[in-house]
Amino acid sequence: MKIYDIENFPNPLRVRIALAEKGVSTGIEFVPVDVMNGEHRSPEFLSKNPGGSVPVLELEDGTCISECTAITEYIDNQFKGPSLTGEGAKERAVINMMQKRAEANVLDAIGTYFHHATDGLGPSLELYQNSEWGQKQREKALHSLKEFNDLLSENKFLAGDNFSVADITLYAGLVFAGFAQIEIAPELTHLTRWHREMSERPSIKH
Repeated sequence: MKIYDIENFPNPLRVRIALAEKGVSTGIEFVPVDVMNGEHRSPEFLSKNPGGSVPVLELEDGTCISECTAITEYIDNQFKGPSLTGEGAKERAVINMMQKRAEANVLDAIGTYFHHATDGLGPSLELYQNSEWGQKQREKALHSLKEFNDLLSENKFLAGDNFSVADITLYAGLVFAGFAQIEIAPELTHLTRWHREMSERPSIKH
């Protein structure tokens, strides 16, 4: 089992946290992809993921799985340990909902801002930019952070009482926010508390 990724990038971080939560990080072969020099656009890598993004999970039979949600779903069902995607229909649905919101409204929105409204990864990799669209996505992310702050005023975790993939995704989104120089507003005290507690989890702190 191999993971093709680039360490410390937001989406690969999601998979690494999930593996650590399951206690199986040491049993995985991590294959670094030189994104900064365009390796993710090479024919060899595109044969594994036509989308050209990391991470990619490659199984022993050659099956390649991309998209973080799909990879973490596989990890959660393949390995023992506390469920990251929920037990029972209601919990799974709520986690799925909150994970989708964290991904679309924070992580992906900040990613769009970074790649379109800043220098991003540089001119050799940012082949098309729409600054106005990027700024709109930044506004979307900031609004969503306020909504998550309100939610966390009542919940310990995004989907209730248990840590889940939704928390992993939002945490990765805040990592990306820091990279893109988007700060958590000081009045978002519940989000700040949650972020501090997430940062202390062994799967994240290690």
